[in-house]
Amino acid sequence: MKVKVLSRSAEDQTRSRSNDIHKLQRNLDPSLHPFEKAREYTRALNATKVERMFAKPFVGALSGHVDGVYAMAKHPGKLDWLVSGGGDGDLRLWSLSDQKSVWNTQAHKAMITGVSSFLEGNRFMSCSNDRTIKIWDPTVALEDSHSKSVHLPVATFTGKNAFSGISHHRSDNMFATSGSEIDIWDHDRAEPVQTLNWGVDTINTVKFNQTETNILASTGSDRTIILYDLRTSQPITKLILAMRTNAIAWNPMEAFNFVAANEDHNVYGFDMRKMDKAQNILKDHVSAVMSVDYSPTGEEIVTGSYDRTVRLFNARQGHSRDIYHTNRMQRVFSVIYTMDNKFVVSGSDDGNVRLWKARASEKMGVRDYRERAHLEYAEKLKEKFANVPEIRRINRHRNVPKSVKTATQRKSIMINSRKTKEENVRKHTKQENLKDRIPERQKAIVGVKK
Repeated sequence: MKVKVLSRSAEDQTRSRSNDIHKLQRNLDPSLHPFEKAREYTRALNATKVERMFAKPFVGALSGHVDGVYAMAKHPGKLDWLVSGGGDGDLRLWSLSDQKSVWNTQAHKAMITGVSSFLEGNRFMSCSNDRTIKIWDPTVALEDSHSKSVHLPVATFTGKNAFSGISHHRSDNMFATSGSEIDIWDHDRAEPVQTLNWGVDTINTVKFNQTETNILASTGSDRTIILYDLRTSQPITKLILAMRTNAIAWNPMEAFNFVAANEDHNVYGFDMRKMDKAQNILKDHVSAVMSVDYSPTGEEIVTGSYDRTVRLFNARQGHSRDIYHTNRMQRVFSVIYTMDNKFVVSGSDDGNVRLWKARASEKMGVRDYRERAHLEYAEKLKEKFANVPEIRRINRHRNVPKSVKTATQRKSIMINSRKTKEENVRKHTKQENLKDRIPERQKAIVGVKK
């Protein structure tokens, strides 16, 4: 008589690298684990609490500017490089890993209003209110007659009026500047090769689309957003909003989408193919939004506001997932995402460039695979129980400055009062005189011209 028995080898039950941890055979039948949901809820609650306990996003302040920081640019090929321009004309190149300035020069006689980096090489550009555009190469240093290290520009372009912004083409040797009009420049010519305008007194900013490279967008002082196509040398669309737009950022992964930072405390997301309504509205700021930038993945948006805070948004949600602030940080005029999607940089009116983690509680440094697996498991548990009241309350709680909290409460009261008034008016208006409700995403749009 033959008797067959179960047999398992020791190698199948232990890790290949060491014999200290044994595999556990687990039956996933739900009927065998009646308390699984309760255990997972406890783990999700603990993971949420631990995340908020270790949420310390501030990495460091890069001090060196004497005046406010009003323009910043990142190098598309070097994670470590960041260029910033100050209100006193001081231009600095920063090493983010060392958190110090590695190159600086007195670039302009007036406030630097825009900086832009090249796609290739180590060069970058700056423009100013002193009506000049300069190309810089930090790897080249010239010595003057007094034996002092002096950095001279590689090239200088002079315009007729002050410049308010600059943006470089992704692949060609051309760039665009904004001011009284939009000028298209070539590296090899001293005068603009093309001038674009559509009845605007002053152009506040200009931005090339880095995917559809022939498209560029500009914002005007008359509350307009204008899209141009270099192939036709004429405007495509003019969008008129209720209030002025301060900054524009193109989505690096979705070529047709862009966001506009507005004076009415909101950021509006648009699809350039259909501009009659906003795709999304990012709220929560209590003062004018001065700067906006997409993450390299196109999934996150960072904004800097006049209310002295930096907020991070999911690109497809309407409210911020986090808010960054310090006691000494003043009005934030420029924000930027680093190319590795791990850090956010802000420049404010107090002259400091601040480095923040994109994920407030993320551990910096190397993590082994078991720790990564544990964090991924905890993240999935938090997503599963995200709408449970206790976990949602802990996850949303933030300590904000008193001025921001007061302004948020006052703004909420004003918005609710306005909605109540509109509803009361509709209730006491005859049916034939009732007007159609205006969707929230169309209220800020005054008109679209093509």
